[in-house]
Amino acid sequence: MTPAISAFLLGGLGLIFGSFIGLVSLRLPRGEGIVAGRSRCGGCGRPLPPWRLVPLVSWLIARGRCQDCGAPIPIRYPLIEAGCGLIGIGAALSQPDLTTAAITALLGWQLLLIAIIDGENFWLPDQVTLPLLVSGLAARLWLDPTGWSEPVIGILAGFGVLWTVGAVYRRLRHREGLGGGDPILLAAGGAWVGWIGLPSVLIWASVGGLSVVVAGLLTGRRIAGTDRMPFGVYLAIGIALTWLLGPLGLRG
Repeated sequence: MTPAISAFLLGGLGLIFGSFIGLVSLRLPRGEGIVAGRSRCGGCGRPLPPWRLVPLVSWLIARGRCQDCGAPIPIRYPLIEAGCGLIGIGAALSQPDLTTAAITALLGWQLLLIAIIDGENFWLPDQVTLPLLVSGLAARLWLDPTGWSEPVIGILAGFGVLWTVGAVYRRLRHREGLGGGDPILLAAGGAWVGWIGLPSVLIWASVGGLSVVVAGLLTGRRIAGTDRMPFGVYLAIGIALTWLLGPLGLRG
């Protein structure tokens, strides 16, 4: 299969996944059912028929407004759909075969969902981190059935490192420094990139977080030690970059 065809398939699949991710990222933090229940307009509450749920196209045709009540449809929906489409295309063009491209796209879609939920709600629920762990272990075993030890050690090491950091911080500062989902997310990252990739994940995540802090200082924003930061967003970036680029210092 040519890269162009793979990009078309995974890009289209990404739009569909993006529609689902947009739904989950709203319903899960609200405690609403993900599968059950029809999509409704946020303005008038009317159920949306299938032809108004076509990823990206429906929003463009409706010019970003409900065709019944005229309420604006948040632009987050088409942006998430387009982002997932681009992830699928990028995976197809960056990987040597369709299998690896599909696995890479799956990782990207899951990480985007995790980053959105944590960025908007400062929350990393098990419903999104544990599937990432399971899919990572399955992907690594699919690609290398005999290489189970590296992702398994990565899971244990990833969880252990951040759990220990959080416990030490809590003991010294008498308050929480890391969310309970961060160790599970790094464990999931260890499943995908193996234990040898974990330092790179943490380096990329630290650089990302520090860049945001520096940018805030440069723009005059007041930064305090008690400010909350969605570290899961930066861990997701670190996992993605390590998967795509390989562990820092070990690329040949």
